[in-house]
Amino acid sequence: MAAGLQTYGWDGPSRRRVPRFLVRAPLDVTVLRSGIPDTLPGRLVNLCECGLAAVLAGELLPGEAVGVEVRLPLTADSLRTWALVRHQDTLQCGMEFVGLSAEQQAAIRHWTAQSKAEGEAEHSSMSEMEDQGGGTRDASSPSVTDKPNRKRHRSVWTLLLVLAAILAVIFWWRWNRAWNELEAGLPDHGMASADQPRVQVPAEVMEKLLVHKVEPDYPGGARKANLQGIIVLEIVVGRDGSVVGMYPMNGPDVLARSAMDALRWWKFEPYRVNGEPAVVETTVAVEFKP
Repeated sequence: MAAGLQTYGWDGPSRRRVPRFLVRAPLDVTVLRSGIPDTLPGRLVNLCECGLAAVLAGELLPGEAVGVEVRLPLTADSLRTWALVRHQDTLQCGMEFVGLSAEQQAAIRHWTAQSKAEGEAEHSSMSEMEDQGGGTRDASSPSVTDKPNRKRHRSVWTLLLVLAAILAVIFWWRWNRAWNELEAGLPDHGMASADQPRVQVPAEVMEKLLVHKVEPDYPGGARKANLQGIIVLEIVVGRDGSVVGMYPMNGPDVLARSAMDALRWWKFEPYRVNGEPAVVETTVAVEFKP
C-alpha cells in the first residue's frame, strides 16, 4: 500500500496466506479406495507453499486424503507429499498440503524464483474493503460518491468473472478432448497387472527385491494412545515392480491406514518367471513403536 493512504472499515486477516504462482506441469494424484490405490493423472494450474489447484482425469471428494507427485519444470526431482481435497468442481480440484517439510517449502520458493513464475492477480485491499461494504474515505471526498464507484467496480468484476468462466469452460473442453484422445491410445498398465495370474512369493524373497522403501508416518493420535505393534499386509506387486493392491490382515485401523499410505510408494525389482516379469502376491510386515 502506498505511503500516506489510509483505509477504514476493514481490519480482518488476509484471505490468502502466501501468493500463488501460475504453473503448467504434469502431476499424479493417488487416493486409496477400498484399500487399493487409484492414481489420477492431471495438469497443475497453480502452486504455492500451502497447496495447489489442478485439473484431473477423474473426480475426488472434498475431505479425501491423497498423495501428490508433481513434476516441476527445471527440477530433477519430483515433489511428493500429502494433501487434503478442499474443493472439487467437475474435474477441477483444489488441495491443501499436509505435513509439507521445510525443505519442500524452500524447494517451491526456490523453483518459483528460478523459473520466474507469474503470480496470480490478487484483489487489492481496496477491492476487498468494497466487497465487505467498507470502502476508503478521504476527508475531502463525500461518502455519496463512493456508491457509484462501488457499483462500477461490481459491474467490472461481474463482467470479468463471466468472461473467466467462459474461458475456463472452453479450456476445460479442449483439454478434456485432448486428454481423452491421448488416453485412448495408452494401455492401463496398473489394471492389466492386477488382472494377470498371480504367483505366491515368500516375504523373504520379495524383501531382497525391494529397491525403494518409504517408512510410514506414526500417527499423532496413535502415539498419544500408545498404540504399537506389527501390521501384516497382503500386497500385490505388478509386473513393473509397483504395489498395485494391498489388504491389512491385523492391527488397529489407524496404523493399518498409515502402513498402506507408505506401501503404495514402495518399489520392487520385477519378479520373473521363466525370464518374464510376473504379477505376484506376498506379505509385508510394518512395525510401529514409539
